[in-house]
Amino acid sequence: MSKPPRTRFRSLDGILLLDKPRGLSSNQALQRVRHLFRAQKAGHTGSLDPLATGLLPVCFGEATKIAGGLLGARKAYDTVARLGIVTDTDDAEGQPLRERPVPALSIDAIDTALRALTGRIRQRPPIYSALKRGGEPLYAKARRGEVVEVEEREVDVHAFELQAAADLLDAGQPLLRLHVECGSGTYVRALVRDLGEALGCGAHVAELRRLWVDPFREPKLWTLDDLQALAGRGERGLDACLLPVESGMASWPEVEVDAAQAARLSYGQQVSGGFRPPGPVAIFDPRGRALGLGEVDGDGLLRPQRLFSWACTQPDVPAAGAR
Repeated sequence: MSKPPRTRFRSLDGILLLDKPRGLSSNQALQRVRHLFRAQKAGHTGSLDPLATGLLPVCFGEATKIAGGLLGARKAYDTVARLGIVTDTDDAEGQPLRERPVPALSIDAIDTALRALTGRIRQRPPIYSALKRGGEPLYAKARRGEVVEVEEREVDVHAFELQAAADLLDAGQPLLRLHVECGSGTYVRALVRDLGEALGCGAHVAELRRLWVDPFREPKLWTLDDLQALAGRGERGLDACLLPVESGMASWPEVEVDAAQAARLSYGQQVSGGFRPPGPVAIFDPRGRALGLGEVDGDGLLRPQRLFSWACTQPDVPAAGAR
């Protein structure tokens, strides 16, 4: 039996807003998309659990250089909490640890518990998580049966709100439908777990969907089926799904440099010009094309951090050390 032909990868730059399906890990979804696009280099920003669906930004080529900034962006989710059962993973994929009766709950009591988990809070991440200790993910240790102690850490929960409780209040399934907006490092599974404890019955995530990630607040999402259908008609249709690298840079303040300054930056030199504000910035040329990421110090000097390949091909470069 002959082997399928090996994928011939190509250079490709841009951002795909993938609608990750349930049942795939983020890396499995990434690899499928990478092979569909035949992209030499690809990475995703912010893992979604296999149970979760929704927005998974996939960065191709030079866009991988801004992926770290997207990881720390504000995100929004809709989730369904199943009350009364605690699992080892804090979601429906895990093994039940204990079951408790669900008490009679009012909307006021639920809202009070939600408010206590909103703002700058301390959260203990799930033991089944990708956080690393000693260079190894915690989930690998947990799967081996090792005792895993996870320290609490501060996270930002901008919104934790009840959308519907009809399932619970109508004596149906003990489900709460919730909306979450949070910052980097926040685990929705842990929020739901802690909500269940506050309500006196425990809880786990039954469903989870990521709605948006800054700066993609109203994303046009592409499913794997969408992309597979487009791939059958040629790569031009696939490539039309990609957003430019610049679309992912809205979270950084912009600074503009001229051709001479761009040339110096391309050789790793800092440039003066009274740049503002201090801190990480997105560097653009006068035509509005992004050149990469930089850092502005307190004196207004701009230093290159991660420049795109097209920014590193400047023909006329001043002598080293020049400003």
